[in-house]
Parts: sequence; C-alpha cells; structure tokens
Amino acid sequence: MESVDLAVLRRARDWLRAGHGVTLYTVIQTWGSAPRPVGALLALRDDGQVEGSVSGGCVEDDLLGRDLPADLEQACELITYGITREESARFGLPCGGTLRLVREPLRDVGWLDELLRRCAAHECVLRRLDLTTGSVCLETAEPGQVLSFDGQTLSAPFGPGWRILLIGAGQLSRYVAELCVGLGFEVLICDPRGGYRHAWPKEQVRFVGGMPDDAVLAIEPDARTAIVALTHDPRLDDMALLSALKSEAFYIGALGSRRNNDQRRTRLLTLGLGESEVARLHGPIGLAIGSRTPAEIALSLMAELVAVRNGVSPNHA
Repeated sequence: MESVDLAVLRRARDWLRAGHGVTLYTVIQTWGSAPRPVGALLALRDDGQVEGSVSGGCVEDDLLGRDLPADLEQACELITYGITREESARFGLPCGGTLRLVREPLRDVGWLDELLRRCAAHECVLRRLDLTTGSVCLETAEPGQVLSFDGQTLSAPFGPGWRILLIGAGQLSRYVAELCVGLGFEVLICDPRGGYRHAWPKEQVRFVGGMPDDAVLAIEPDARTAIVALTHDPRLDDMALLSALKSEAFYIGALGSRRNNDQRRTRLLTLGLGESEVARLHGPIGLAIGSRTPAEIALSLMAELVAVRNGVSPNHA
C-alpha cells in the first residue's frame, strides 16, 4: 500500500470523527493506460473537500460535480469511466484508457482505526468490502496478495508504509528528512550524540534510542525499510551497517567518498560480514548530479533511494 493512499484513509477517518459524511472511491480495474494504479483511493467529504486521486483530475471533477456524500444509507456502487474514446478524452484518460471504481459511503471509523494501527505496526492487512451490505472485515493478508473483485466482494491488501532509519541527526539528515516526509517515508533517527537532537519537529520524525546497532535491531528492518549512515564517524556508521547489511532492508547506504567507502567495505569484511552482504552497501550514496551542498546531497541520495524502491537500476554515470 502506497503511503499516499494510507494518508487518504487517515484523512477519511479524521473527517468521520469530526462528524462529516465521507465517500471512499477505490480504483478496482483499469484497461489501457491509466493515470493511477489499481487500489488507488480518493476520499470525498460532504462539503466538497477531496483527499487522494483516482485519475489525472477530470474524473475527480466529475465525481465532485455529480455527488457529494449525503445519504449514509446509500449502497456501494460501481462507476466506470472511459468506455468510449470520446469519454476517455473528456475525462483525461490517456490512449483510450478505461477506469472502474467502487463508490463506498463510509459509516464506521472502527475498521479504519484498526487498519491504520496494524499498518503502522508493519502488518499486512486484507480489507474485505461486501458491496451489498457495505460491511467491512479485516484479515491478515498473504504475501504477494493483490486486489481482487468478484462482482460482490472487494478484497484489497494494505501493507506497511515505507520508512527510513537515519544514523546521525546532523545538518544533512535534516535535509534528507524533509525530502523523506514529502516522499511518503516514516523517518526514524538514531544519534547517541545528544548535541545534535535539538529542534527536530516531533510530528515528522521519531528518535530511536541506544547505539546505532541496537537501533537497527530494535526497528526490525523489513523490505520496506531503508537505512542510511550519515554521521561520517566509522565508530557509529559501521556499527549500524554491521546489523543493517544482515537485514531485509531494501536500501542500505553510507555517506563518504569512494575511497572512504572502499576502506569501509574492507573493515566490514574483517569484522565478519560476507562479501555478498557487503556488496549490498550503497556507497558513495546518491546519483552523480555534481552535488556539493547538504541539500544537493540529500536530493542525490533520495533520487537513488526512490529509484531502488521503484525497481529501477540507478544510473551513477
């Protein structure tokens, strides 16, 4: 589940708690080219406020114009856009694409609270929606499970969000954290040096206590976790890397020049890591964009990290 769609569910939950009527739209099928993938979400509030998207914009405008949430007893329904080429052009669907949505009036915050809590705990959750009754139940999702719809029941998997553990709370980490928040990462920071931990926005980051190797073990890295060592102090960075390179983290990187990282790889080998484990290390971190300032280095790092997350081989040339 992409973090942008989890954000839709959080906002829908908050709107419901505030007493608003809310309708949730889910993309369940696409044919041809489509601006948003299957599973994408949009929440529409009873006063016209929108969170999320299901297309490039024109479908959203049509949903807003045709229907504001008002009748909480209204049943779920299917909506299809782009059956004809003319309609595809009207709604901004590229190359004659077609989009099918489930419209779902939301009535209960209970399943929203539970789903968000379980995703925050890095659990995989399957949401089953009965379109006839509007009832929702949550189950444990199986690995690799995908969204399915049999005409009556929508089964949608929700996974944990992306997160990043930064080793070091210095100036560069602040720029990295700002980009991470915008890119949908939960930001965790470990820095045993107390002088660097002041004035961090508590609503955007969470500090993990202990030494770096303890912090890596404490968060139990999975395939949606990135770990980046940014202190430039091998006594701290190497401690984190010794644990991180044995984990399932999808990206592990370390700040430093090519020479420094070659020396680091030699140290890690002598400290007991295998060659295949050390080969996972990204270092120097980032794409070659001629970066010099902390902000540019942060941009370079996050460009590489997002490429890896998206299954694209980063080009360092």
